[in-house]
Amino acid sequence: MLLFAMGFLIVILQPSTGQFPRPCANTQSLLRKECCPPWDGDGSPCGELSSRGSCQNILLSQAPLGPQFPFSGVDDREDWPSVFYNRTCKCEGNFMGFNCGECKFGFSGPNCTERQLRTRRNIFQLTTSEKDKFLAYLNLAKNTPNQDYVIATGTYAQMNNGSNPMFKNINVYDLFVWMHYYASRDTLLGGSNVWRDIDFAHEAPGFLPWHRVFLLMWEREIQKITGDENFTIPYWDWRDAEDCVVCTDEYMGGRHPTNPNLLSPASFFSSWQVICTRSEEYNSQQALCNATGEGPILRNPGNNDKSRTPRLPSSAEVEFCLSLTQYESGSMDKMANYSFRNTLEGFADPRTAISNISQSGLHNALHIYMNGSMSQVQGSANDPVFVLHHAFVDSIFEQWLRRHRPMLEVYPAANAPIGHNRENYMVPYFPLFRNGEFFKPSRELGYDYEYLQEPELNSFQEFIIPYIEQARQIWAWLVGAAVIGGIVTALLKGLILACRKKRNRTSSEIQPLLIESEDYNNISYQSNF
Repeated sequence: MLLFAMGFLIVILQPSTGQFPRPCANTQSLLRKECCPPWDGDGSPCGELSSRGSCQNILLSQAPLGPQFPFSGVDDREDWPSVFYNRTCKCEGNFMGFNCGECKFGFSGPNCTERQLRTRRNIFQLTTSEKDKFLAYLNLAKNTPNQDYVIATGTYAQMNNGSNPMFKNINVYDLFVWMHYYASRDTLLGGSNVWRDIDFAHEAPGFLPWHRVFLLMWEREIQKITGDENFTIPYWDWRDAEDCVVCTDEYMGGRHPTNPNLLSPASFFSSWQVICTRSEEYNSQQALCNATGEGPILRNPGNNDKSRTPRLPSSAEVEFCLSLTQYESGSMDKMANYSFRNTLEGFADPRTAISNISQSGLHNALHIYMNGSMSQVQGSANDPVFVLHHAFVDSIFEQWLRRHRPMLEVYPAANAPIGHNRENYMVPYFPLFRNGEFFKPSRELGYDYEYLQEPELNSFQEFIIPYIEQARQIWAWLVGAAVIGGIVTALLKGLILACRKKRNRTSSEIQPLLIESEDYNNISYQSNF
């Protein structure tokens, strides 16, 4: 009954975070290249009258890019979002959103001053009612039109540089499927030509921050359409799993009794239509995915190519990955060796950290193992197992951040593949987020993982830990300074002792030459120090 009731839940949608804001998907905004909608609270652009934000020019990163994309000016996603807009809302303090009408992740309240910390839990630790509620929320999102965002169905050139807008409505769940597609699609070069070696969400440093934002936005959208402010995405801990234990009708849909590539009709996921799965068709037509339904979800877990992915990842492989000290290395793409990011993403061997694109490890292994909609990058978010999987991948990223405590400078500032430098804005998010802004512990973004939770700190610990952390970051310099200081002190002490011995030895010979002979008998010797 809960699933049925949630499917007909009527809610009032609030401003959200996503792709093209509906108030800016028009000729006037595109020709002016400005997206600064008014905030409903005071009617001013970006809530400026309430000091929430103001309309400002976008500041783009000028850092050099890697060599993987040898073109310029051929893809709408270059220097995102400047092809469409070069003025947007810049929000102040803890405000966020395309019109500064929301709070940053981790904050709430009318003035966004209240800190929040929610906990993501293992899906198998949820009660039956909690699990059913999660499934109902997924179905609600699939059947609820998004009130604040639309998707682009043509390139900027096909829109005649803004004079002929091409946008389309989309439901809440499919908005995120489309965004994942849009970030990873090929570049259309005209005719039948495309460039495939480009991806704004994978195969480079931004892989983990990009999907972290994806989950945060998805989580918030569910909170809004359901009114459940405490909702969090559950995760599936797939370490050492023998098979797809979430692939049952009780959870994410079992196997169809007569067609192993389809979901069981007992699961309402079997009625879902996928979108954005026909990349070759779009490429041949030089078109974008327009979110038209393309058939049911496909999934045949375990019947994949065993030579590429023999099994699901192990605990030992995850632990080895966590031991890697470098976040990124070398070419900073899928050929990177000893890179934590590349190993976790699955292009490097999870036992050696050496790149091996003929195999699929860790994150990639799960996608290949599912053997269906999830196995094709651009359309993989169609399968709801996607969010469970990426929540657990994000938890591994979080473990690495807590174990190694990297400074922001560890995230590459330059020479990464296009869209992946530290100061690049993530494609296609709106409002704008830079990659480096999410290279930080999850608790600073308002969430934690149940299996990673640590005891709460008292006030003294909260006060002292930042200073301890600063000292840890510069410990090598402190040790070096101490060693050099010790050597200088020893040298000075040696010189002083040598001078003292020399003076004591020669004082009887030197002294008569410094005074009159008649005063000699009246001299009182004292220490030179």
